[in-house]
Amino acid sequence: MPADTIEIALVDDHRLFRSGLASLINSLNGYNIIYEASNGVDLGRKLTPKTKPHIVLLDINMPLMDGIDTAKWLRVNYPDVKVIVLSMFEDAEKVLAMLRLGIKGYLLKDAEPHEFEQALQKVTNNEVYFPQFVTKHLVHNYNQEPEKIKLNSREIEFLKLASTEMTYKEIADRMCISARTVDGYRDQLFEKLNIKSRVGLVLYAIKNKLIEL
Repeated sequence: MPADTIEIALVDDHRLFRSGLASLINSLNGYNIIYEASNGVDLGRKLTPKTKPHIVLLDINMPLMDGIDTAKWLRVNYPDVKVIVLSMFEDAEKVLAMLRLGIKGYLLKDAEPHEFEQALQKVTNNEVYFPQFVTKHLVHNYNQEPEKIKLNSREIEFLKLASTEMTYKEIADRMCISARTVDGYRDQLFEKLNIKSRVGLVLYAIKNKLIEL
């Protein structure tokens, strides 16, 4: 197996769905299902530091140990493993619960094959993949009163650029500053706005009408 192959664990209690999805992912270039599990308990038996996948594809509704509890366990024991949720539901409460646990992607089980591939590519590249309904849940939930925080013109410029698909390096080039300065703007805004992620910056920009969807 090539050294740069992304190894994936598939956790779902529906064997037929697992089988079909495993075949799809194994057919994609650069990805390989290293094992399957029927719930979080089963995953816990199979996942060790030596058998650690890059990505876990995780169902929410499972017996014994569901997706939310499994995501909590992964966050504590294997925080560097990236989680993409698989679900039949667009339930806001479950979506938001999983987002709070730091998942990197969310896929409906009836998604098109190209959506699975796109999600895997984005998460592999340290990005996130969330369908539009997830973004709507996030924006709807982001209902705190706008804080009277003053941002300078460069912070606003960075915030707008951070709300695009540009990388931080590309943002640095656009703003004619160093990558370290960009990191400084990011960390400064995280602290000022009490935000912990780039997704949070985007939501702040949307809420305060700095950008439009």
